[in-house]
Amino acid sequence: MNIKVSIEKGEDGYFVASVPSLKGCWSQGRTREEALKNIREAIELYLEPDEIESVGKEREIVELAI
Repeated sequence: MNIKVSIEKGEDGYFVASVPSLKGCWSQGRTREEALKNIREAIELYLEPDEIESVGKEREIVELAI
């Protein structure tokens, strides 16, 4: 899967990374490389299914390639 990431240098000198297609998915780093590493982790966490206990209901988690 390919996801577009926006990177810009903030006023404090840190690099700020965001994913326009994933609302609220942001990260930052001191360097461009660190910001990319951090946003990759943020994307993985954002896309990870919630671990919610279901009481008396069957639940199925399906992985789809996009």
